[in-house]
Amino acid sequence: MQMNRRLLLFVTVFFIVFAGTSCTQKPGRGDIPGSVVNNPNSASGHADSTALPVITFEKDFHDFGKLISGEKVTYSFKFKNNGKTMLIISGVTTSCGCTVSDYPREPIKPGEGGSVDVSFDSEGRHGIQNKTITVMSNTQPPSTQLRIQSTVMEPEDLK
Repeated sequence: MQMNRRLLLFVTVFFIVFAGTSCTQKPGRGDIPGSVVNNPNSASGHADSTALPVITFEKDFHDFGKLISGEKVTYSFKFKNNGKTMLIISGVTTSCGCTVSDYPREPIKPGEGGSVDVSFDSEGRHGIQNKTITVMSNTQPPSTQLRIQSTVMEPEDLK
């Protein structure tokens, strides 16, 4: 009987502590105020596409050409927000671990731009390499795909 009381007391204390700390969120680096996020889609199904940001890349494909296995190369995909509201890039994913990207974490004003920086490490790769970088943002559609390509060769193959 006393074991059941201790267990009940432990569960109650745990619940109170968990509930008291989980609802408090302190603003930190990278937090975006709700007033910046504008999603014109509504429950009625009518969307005001003129109120959305528009991400426009100068180009969406880059060919690094021939690389010797082990080379590391980088390219910056430059873009501009051609919409009427703030552009927010929520994340960038890549098709494999050999590509790493960096991108703006702060909202981008209309008319301003930035870049998505992509690095490719050819270590352990051979032949034609095609990689995809997916940029997630508050645009419609919500993702944009960028691509890189290279032909990775061994030094002796260049002769």
